[in-house]
Amino acid sequence: MDLTYMGYEERIITPKKPVQIAGYDARIDNCSRGTMKDLKAQILVGKRNEDRFCLVTIDSLGFTVGLTNVLRERTAEILPAKMEQVMVCFSHTHAAPNAAVEKDYYESVCQSILSGVKKAEESMEPVYAGWGSGENTVGINRRGSGQPIDPRIGILKICGERQEKTKVLIVRITAHCNVLMPDNYLISPDYFGEAREVLEHRYGCKVMMVQGASGDVRPRYRQENADFLEIHPAEVHFMDISDQMKVRYTAQSQKALKNMADDICKSLEPVIDKINPKPINRISMFSVKSTFYADVPELNRARQIASEAWEQGKIDGTGWLLEVERLLNNHETRQSAEIELQFFTVNDGCLCGVPSEVMSDIAVEIWKKTSNPMVFFNGYTNGCTSYLPTAAEYDRGGYEVLWSNLLYYQYHGRVMPLNRDTADRLADEAVKAWKEY
Repeated sequence: MDLTYMGYEERIITPKKPVQIAGYDARIDNCSRGTMKDLKAQILVGKRNEDRFCLVTIDSLGFTVGLTNVLRERTAEILPAKMEQVMVCFSHTHAAPNAAVEKDYYESVCQSILSGVKKAEESMEPVYAGWGSGENTVGINRRGSGQPIDPRIGILKICGERQEKTKVLIVRITAHCNVLMPDNYLISPDYFGEAREVLEHRYGCKVMMVQGASGDVRPRYRQENADFLEIHPAEVHFMDISDQMKVRYTAQSQKALKNMADDICKSLEPVIDKINPKPINRISMFSVKSTFYADVPELNRARQIASEAWEQGKIDGTGWLLEVERLLNNHETRQSAEIELQFFTVNDGCLCGVPSEVMSDIAVEIWKKTSNPMVFFNGYTNGCTSYLPTAAEYDRGGYEVLWSNLLYYQYHGRVMPLNRDTADRLADEAVKAWKEY
């Protein structure tokens, strides 16, 4: 049997000066004011025969697809490989730099990762791998009580050929990386950073965290005023709270980060040692692409959406309305997007994903249609674009479906979410690609 080789490297990517933070764009001031914990980029490079591949995880809300693809192309040149054999997964922390604005920071991250790829290649050795699944206890659907979440924590255990020591754990968890709310201005990987440290100490190996389909899933633990801040981030600038309350909220956030990490560790504890890594007989990284569409709303409907967003979330839709009007004046009633669905398959399981903020029920649907609980569908893969709701959630509207576009249309190039049938079509595409490849 042909052997599979892998090597690991990581880089600290914390900005060295104040930067614009991404994640709460309705906030009046987005400038960072120090660092809570360092951000990381982690690199796993592999080869099998002549094929090369690379998995990169980055503590970031998510670069635009365009910026991410530039990084993937540059990484592919080094390996060498095709761009489709480089997968970049973002944690979606809301306390990291806005790479689309901070150009120097983006370039420094790219350079760090590219040097890390070269170093990871030098450390490659034969590996075995095995999958496991733990219980996701740290995610809650923020669209209402009783709404679904993906109940699985995915685990890919990679060890040396003799299986004596675990080299890397890849942990896929589904919960928004925003324990830290808009009143936080410190750079942080959020609970991903806490969880990595706890798990690395517990298992004596490197841990890479991958964000799941968490577009509608918030973290279980947060500070007591989190619900208000999530809906009204613009109010942070005007909040009149005492120093005593600030200290109280900070302590609550720190405890919440620790609780998230501890619960993740508890969920993995009964699973990790039972995973039996085996020789790798199937490994590949590939992509399929499909075109999806978003209808531009009529002007009266757009005004209604903007009015709702302001009344319920204090989100200013002035620029968004002008863009809708411009499109309609140019007789552009539909916008399109080519969506890349990428897979990283190892033996009988895989990580797969798209750049969108995917709602959790889509991942569950793909799992059920493949009849394989080790198929983990994720968002924030190779970039971060708009929310991708299920048909049922599309009909409900709200922030994830409608109002967020008033803030982020300028980054993902559409004024509305992809149409109602997109989630079902995407799930079918994912199942088909998994079975064919």
